[in-house]
Amino acid sequence: MKVRPANLNDVSLIFSFIQKNSEFSRKVGGFSGVLRVSEEKIRKTLFGAIPFSYVLFAETSGREVGFALYAFRYSSFAGQPSIWLDDLYVDEDMRSKGAGAALMDYLAQIAKETDCTHLAWNADARNTRGLNFYARLGAEITKQEGNRCFLIWTP
Repeated sequence: MKVRPANLNDVSLIFSFIQKNSEFSRKVGGFSGVLRVSEEKIRKTLFGAIPFSYVLFAETSGREVGFALYAFRYSSFAGQPSIWLDDLYVDEDMRSKGAGAALMDYLAQIAKETDCTHLAWNADARNTRGLNFYARLGAEITKQEGNRCFLIWTP
């Protein structure tokens, strides 16, 4: 399993993974809204003068099978950044084959190289498979509000 950062040529691919992730989230009940993203928005916000987030792809056999969308946050009190993981998605036929772990390992490397204090994200409490995966990494649920779990991981 190989992980690589997305580039401008990946805009359509990023869009397709966001669509797949939204469908997965609908199935578990975590998303019921209207997807308002477009390829043009992705181009402007991820590859413009100021990138607001970054994307990683997990690849195997020349095929992208998972993605992670993340951004940096900064704590003035700590004087250090952290990483906010907005999306982690792996194609259904490739789950439990190392793509999610490879993406999280890569994020852990980025966190260490940039002196981040931790990684944080939300997950739907009904996504038990995902929560079990995060627990195996060592992530902790710090709070739960309804079906929304708040997780933190210090690699």
